Amino acid sequence: MQKTFKLSTTAIFVTTALLSNQAFANEDNQENKQADALDFEQIIVTGTPRATTKMKSSVSVSTIETGDVEIASPRTSAEILRSIPGIRSESTGGDGNANIAVRGLPVAAGGAKFLQLQEDGLPILQFGDIAFGNADIFLRADSTIESIQAVRGGSASTTASNAPGGIINFLSKTGESESGSVGATVGLDYDTIRSDFEFGGYLSDDVRFHIGGFVREGEGARESGYNGLSGGQIKANLTKELDNGYVRVYFKHLDDHSTGYLPMPMYADGSSIPGFDAQSDTPHSAYLLSTLRLNGDNNISRGDVRDGMNPVVNAIGFETSLDLSDEWKFENRFRVSNISGSFVSLFPAEVADSDTIATSFGDGATLHYANGPMAGQAYPDNANGNGLAMRIHTFDVDINDFGGIVNDLKLTRTFDELSVTAGYYVARQEISMSWLWNSYLMEAKGDNAALLDVQDKDGNPLSENGLYAYGVPYWGNCCQRNYDLTYNIRAPYLALSTEIGNFTIDASIRRDEGEAVGTYAGAVQQSIDMNGDGSISVPEQSVSGIDNANSQIANYDWGYTSYSIGSNYSIDDSNSVFARVSRGGRANADRLAFGKIRPDGSVTSEDSIDLVDQVEVGYKYKGDGLGLFITGFMAETEEQNFEATTQTFFDRVYEATGIELEAAYNMGDFNVKGGLTWTDAEITQDQVNPSVVGNTPRRQADLLYTLTTSYIMDNATVGVNFIGTTDAYAQDNNDLKFDGYTQVNAFAQYLITEDFSVSLNINNVFDVVGITEAEEGTAASTDVIRARTINGRTSSVALRYSF
Repeated sequence: MQKTFKLSTTAIFVTTALLSNQAFANEDNQENKQADALDFEQIIVTGTPRATTKMKSSVSVSTIETGDVEIASPRTSAEILRSIPGIRSESTGGDGNANIAVRGLPVAAGGAKFLQLQEDGLPILQFGDIAFGNADIFLRADSTIESIQAVRGGSASTTASNAPGGIINFLSKTGESESGSVGATVGLDYDTIRSDFEFGGYLSDDVRFHIGGFVREGEGARESGYNGLSGGQIKANLTKELDNGYVRVYFKHLDDHSTGYLPMPMYADGSSIPGFDAQSDTPHSAYLLSTLRLNGDNNISRGDVRDGMNPVVNAIGFETSLDLSDEWKFENRFRVSNISGSFVSLFPAEVADSDTIATSFGDGATLHYANGPMAGQAYPDNANGNGLAMRIHTFDVDINDFGGIVNDLKLTRTFDELSVTAGYYVARQEISMSWLWNSYLMEAKGDNAALLDVQDKDGNPLSENGLYAYGVPYWGNCCQRNYDLTYNIRAPYLALSTEIGNFTIDASIRRDEGEAVGTYAGAVQQSIDMNGDGSISVPEQSVSGIDNANSQIANYDWGYTSYSIGSNYSIDDSNSVFARVSRGGRANADRLAFGKIRPDGSVTSEDSIDLVDQVEVGYKYKGDGLGLFITGFMAETEEQNFEATTQTFFDRVYEATGIELEAAYNMGDFNVKGGLTWTDAEITQDQVNPSVVGNTPRRQADLLYTLTTSYIMDNATVGVNFIGTTDAYAQDNNDLKFDGYTQVNAFAQYLITEDFSVSLNINNVFDVVGITEAEEGTAASTDVIRARTINGRTSSVALRYSF
């Protein structure tokens, strides 16, 4: 009997793509898959000067298959990336705000500084670490995705701007296969429901289309007290096939809300404090849904905590690829994006016993419940079994404009075996946002914590409904800010590629130049009747607003040259080796404001860019159902950065060496695929804090690993996925260390009919604790720290109909 395997929806990812759909549809392609377990003959279009197979390329590249994604049961886009060798994806922030690193390149202040996330060959944002605007916030993986290609290492330096570490490209379906699907996913032990659809095909002999998207609603994986997940996405494209190529127009609309999970209280040994489950709780609460503040124009306004991470994206793009003759090829990709939204979440600036919190307001001060079922009562010393209280800062950010324009133009001329590509990349990135932060007191409790009020020794109120400051005086009122900056980028590049016998050789060079112009403004304190009651309360005596009258300017430029030289040698049809030497760069953006930009708007060349030097060598093998891809790498990285939560600048150099291994083995209906990355990283220079020189960078584990197994039966498929890490230090002082962990995910699917399937997905089957970051760097095992952890066990069931 011919065996078929039809993919169902996962809990959130919900049927990413059908990359191998045809391979599962007939036995001939299934045999090809058995012989090429790592898809070495797949054409790679990401991070290379011209399309080529993985086997012949001299880059480290992985393709993520839909079946592997299904088994891994990801709940967010960032969780998908954990299966890529060389990638460290700290996917504990929810549907965005993940820290993503590659090959030991640092993540000192969050985001994906040296890695670029792309959709259909163009970056989502020009900078992957914009404060409160990480690129993954504006990405939602759904059933419109055809495949994901991930390039690590130096070749990315010359094929993209600001991406010396690598590129992860989400490629969309374009209607080549006349098919579609509809599906629904329901959480079994957490509150979520999501519906997906996609279909495409030919409108005529030479015009095809694809359209799809999702909608969802629910509380999410943690107990937030309200619907933290709400919204959806729709994407569409239309392709006109020509005799010598194609032209395509595409559209994306995303308007989604998701809770942003920030550090939460737990013990340093990884266990939960009484009353707060670090795996399923969050400080978010139905008792703190809105916040009164001055907006970016100093007008009284309200922020909605339920907005969470709220990306609003409207993008339209155009793509063309034309073979002008046997020797000439023309390609152009263009996109205009209108991006806005908000980032609102709760950050515990301090977790301490209630007396310590109270007396920070003065001797004899006391805490009382501000709302909830015990409103007005004194806050007891043993409240919730832990006696703790939290000082909460609302990370309340209005994203006014993160939009931009990007165009990537290239022309290729082929001379026999030599290919020459000349290109010109132009982009504009807006970074306009307002930080509008307030301070509250809250009990240390999960599942709808109440706010706390503070009174002085005479019983006079020092707070109102839990709010004790319009601003963040605990951090020196640092963080009421306006950014209104524009970044322009121009990058000509040249790439050569040739085949000489069994050698494939390529060399490329890119010159990035840009300028930043605009203004930014900090905080100013003033007395304002915020609630309009005709009197000035204690919190209203010093309200943080934006000092727009004394804004500062940014007016600087930068430039750097990147290069990459690589060669692949095909020993035979089954074996090849490659080597590559590269230098790449990354321009620093909004994090330079408030400290690195001079009064005249200029920036030193050392501050404006960070350079990365890399060397890599690798070996590839395919045959007999086995695929091996081994890469050794070395990198030296400069970094200038700014961390908002500690108000700290970094000025460092890092070195990293390591080995990546990706392997797959197919034995009939049983398949195994996995990867591991060993990294030895070190801080070699630090201009700000020399005491950390010689230490291991924060959160960098020696070993990351993943393993996926699946078994295909006549009408069912089962699979298990393992994702793990060894120990890692919480901070650069190398004192507090996180334990390693292995997360197990499981997947099972049954075909009720040939077209209709039901599947069960379980994420974190054994409910393990996995800490990915912490604010504290020194703590005893019984001390309370603020940390981000992977979610506890969540399971969902999905129904899907294919047509």
